[in-house]
Amino acid sequence: MDAFGLDGLDELVRALIADGHRVIGPRRRDDAIVLDDVTGVADLPSGWGVEVAPGRYRLHRRGDDALFRHSAGPQSWKRFVHPPRRKLWETTDVGFAAAPDDERRLAFLGVRGCDLAALGVLGRVLGARSRPFIVAVDCTEPGGLCFCASTGTGPSVGPGYDLALTERLDDTGHWFLADAGSEDGERILAAVTRRPATADEVAGALRDVTAAAGRMGRQMPALDLRQLLHDSRQAQHWNDVAERCLTCGNCTMVCPTCFCTTTEDVTDLTGDHAERWEHWASCFEVDFSYLHGGSVRTSAASRYRQWLSHKLGTWHDQFGESGCVGCGRCIAWCPVGIDITAEVAALAAERSGDDVDV
Repeated sequence: MDAFGLDGLDELVRALIADGHRVIGPRRRDDAIVLDDVTGVADLPSGWGVEVAPGRYRLHRRGDDALFRHSAGPQSWKRFVHPPRRKLWETTDVGFAAAPDDERRLAFLGVRGCDLAALGVLGRVLGARSRPFIVAVDCTEPGGLCFCASTGTGPSVGPGYDLALTERLDDTGHWFLADAGSEDGERILAAVTRRPATADEVAGALRDVTAAAGRMGRQMPALDLRQLLHDSRQAQHWNDVAERCLTCGNCTMVCPTCFCTTTEDVTDLTGDHAERWEHWASCFEVDFSYLHGGSVRTSAASRYRQWLSHKLGTWHDQFGESGCVGCGRCIAWCPVGIDITAEVAALAAERSGDDVDV
């Protein structure tokens, strides 16, 4: 394992750009941490942290210059591998043409364990169009809505990265531990001015990441969620959720694994040119379950039940794993603060006959 400072991180970004990558990372914009193009350390959100709670997201100034110690923002990496809107094909007076693929190679800088797991899920569900270069970052400071420790996706990054970083701020300065997880990662790391990490430095970083697992703001109940959702189809709690849920679809838009889409055909006024576009859809939309003249799920209760039952239950049957990675975005960006962990706990309490305060 190697170590380098802020200058080394700058060299890493420049090496990725020189290698032909478009580097995407966290940036501060419009009072949020968003994902956008970065060209160096100066673009990263130095010294900015995030306060989150159900239905709440606020930036605040930290007491240090940390770059990656902020909670998940409103965007996930999904939007770059599964765009919100993309053209599939077009027709003109000369014939049919498929939309060209974007040939730019992407590099993701600052991917947390939860989002790395989500990228793996999307890759298996959708099939990778092209694999991005991934610079993952261990989490040492979870947010108030994080629960990745109880979903097994963090705070330490799992497999699938090219480089993994652990950010360190101590008496020696601001620096990073780096571990290569692929041949490409080793090749890019070779362009960075670095030194071998000491055993004490590696042990200290491991302690911080391990301690973060005990400071999660939330946790998913430790039970068989597949069986719980199967047993809870007729639960009264769905009606309780429906009294609060606006069926706005925010949770599916910010979720890093929700992947449903629909298509639309558009044409110009002359009728000589037509296009088919794919864009994100949500199971909270009334028309999402439209079949033969009517929608199957017309109530808010049935639509929330569909989302949660698929995410935590039948996703296992389809893809062999859960569709939730514990990032907490759906809680923060729900306008009424519906908490997926609390709703699961309430369903479990109803099944067991216990009272619960959600």
